Amino acid sequence: MTDTLSVERLSVHYDTREGVLRALREVSLAVPAGQIVGVVGESGCGKSTLINALLQLLPENARIADGAIRLNGEDLVGASSRRLRDLRGREISVVFQDPMTSLNPVLSIGRQMRDIQYRDPVSRAEKNRRSAAMLARVGIPDPVAKLDVYAHELSGGMRQRVAIAMAALMKPKVLIADEPTTALDATLEVQIIELLQDLQREIGCSILFISHHLGVIAELCHRVVVMYAGEAVEEGPVEEVFLRPAHPYTARLIECDPGRLKQKVAQLPSIAGSLPDLTNPPTGCIFRARCDHATAACAQKPPRVELDNGHWAACHHAREVQI
Repeated sequence: MTDTLSVERLSVHYDTREGVLRALREVSLAVPAGQIVGVVGESGCGKSTLINALLQLLPENARIADGAIRLNGEDLVGASSRRLRDLRGREISVVFQDPMTSLNPVLSIGRQMRDIQYRDPVSRAEKNRRSAAMLARVGIPDPVAKLDVYAHELSGGMRQRVAIAMAALMKPKVLIADEPTTALDATLEVQIIELLQDLQREIGCSILFISHHLGVIAELCHRVVVMYAGEAVEEGPVEEVFLRPAHPYTARLIECDPGRLKQKVAQLPSIAGSLPDLTNPPTGCIFRARCDHATAACAQKPPRVELDNGHWAACHHAREVQI
């Protein structure tokens, strides 16, 4: 199976007043054609930086220090602005976390959807027809009339559906979903998950799904990448990683899932300690200061331990943890 999107040893640095912040360090992952790959981790693990790097939309104080980002074999690192504009929307698209801020508040939904189709030499009427058809496909009632409304006139769930429709309109090869269910209630969350699954099958695209919600990742994704403090620490099929985690951080993250609680508690479980200072990251294993399995060996950079079924973990004690 070929990889539509691959990230190879990607490192991203930010220049700050405190020094160089190493937000991503040698992150590698692959999104195979026709599959949904999840990226999960607590706040500060580098998920947003990864998205911005993939889209080549990093802020001015950020730079890609090393690595490659390949879309259908083409390296996006160093690509011209014109080439990147050609790829965004048509080859790679994104659904952001908050549609109220990603949608333009002063342009109608129809105007924004027509603008996405600027590359296609078709009439305004045809662009409207396509837009209304996609709105109908994502479950927007009376889609023709909705072309004339503005984002603030829609509910949160409807806005997110519009955002998904806009991202899928040009049938991209890769769709990035940046925590698209975070602001939704449980019922709408299930609907959005089912919608993304249906669109993925119809369009045939690959999806990179970013989330901190383990249940959503388990329901939607084929594979999962676990990130901690700017590093990918474990990857594998969802069932393998969630049922047999091999990195201590993954195991602790799963233990902290409120969905696993069997009875009411006064305080939700958490991982003791805090994220390390990434302007001066520790040597060796990045998680060792918070890890119950840490030994003297963890002062050295952990190897990538290959397990079964394409499952790996960057940990000196991976096989012990998995058992």
